[in-house]
Amino acid sequence: MAKNKPETLEARGLTRQALLHKARKADYDEFYTKYEDVEKELNMYSKSIWKNKVVFCNCADAVGNDKLSTSPFSLYFFRNFRTLGLKKLICTYYAGKVGEFNQGAKGYIFTKTGYSDIGTKEYPKDYTGSFDHPLSLKILREEADVVCTNPPFSRAIDYWKILIESGKRFIIISNISNVVTLAFVPYFKEGKVWAGYNRVDWYLTPKRELTEAAGHWYTNIPINNRPKYKNLKLIPLSNIPTKYMKYDDSKTLIVNNGYIPSDYKKPFAVSARPVLNGLLEKGYVLVEDKVYYPCINGKNCFARVLVKKI
Repeated sequence: MAKNKPETLEARGLTRQALLHKARKADYDEFYTKYEDVEKELNMYSKSIWKNKVVFCNCADAVGNDKLSTSPFSLYFFRNFRTLGLKKLICTYYAGKVGEFNQGAKGYIFTKTGYSDIGTKEYPKDYTGSFDHPLSLKILREEADVVCTNPPFSRAIDYWKILIESGKRFIIISNISNVVTLAFVPYFKEGKVWAGYNRVDWYLTPKRELTEAAGHWYTNIPINNRPKYKNLKLIPLSNIPTKYMKYDDSKTLIVNNGYIPSDYKKPFAVSARPVLNGLLEKGYVLVEDKVYYPCINGKNCFARVLVKKI
């Protein structure tokens, strides 16, 4: 892993919007979350959410003899098992086409039942380790209390449906564009999921090289004192700089750069960023369970969502 800090987007001639567009097109799933990103996010939550709970890491979360052969999610909970007061840790390893984390190509279930327990691995017959395998689903529905992992972006629709229908608490990473993607908008509108604390732009390939993919943490666990509230600029409409507001061909207001009209009564369009920064926790709701595509001078613009002040 490179030790030097990655260049900024500006230094590389990229914009957040370009990165968002890139994220929608990403179909390469063989990249892993960095341990520091897992630690940074999970340390933001109260330890009380873990006490006496069964944590389930169900997406290629290997457990090996060292950190290079262990998923960062598995490693985090292994290291903090006693501090968090966990009851049990269950990790499943996916038998994919690549032997991820040098663990071979056979799926297994790792279980740790106490701080002093080093854990055991089971290799059930014909078990693939996939999150939608019957054994994985059984663990999710019958044992898990909290799910924490980085599911494959390419299978996010299937994963979110299974996870949310299970009713279990979760903290996961997924594509940053989910907020403005049709398959996921209903979950945000119904209050079944919201943004976690941080975005994640840098991951590791199987060769331990840095690679870029726009992701964000998502959860259904209450967020207290979200730091990114400060990025929301709630001010009267008349005070918003004209360059950060416009009306589309249907006369719908569009705002940018974090500006939110605090005195506007009609629905207006925002990008993913305000929602990720906690707008729906500040007295605003999604108007529709679908994506909104503004049209300006006959030209379609990037996807947004319509919100309205309660």
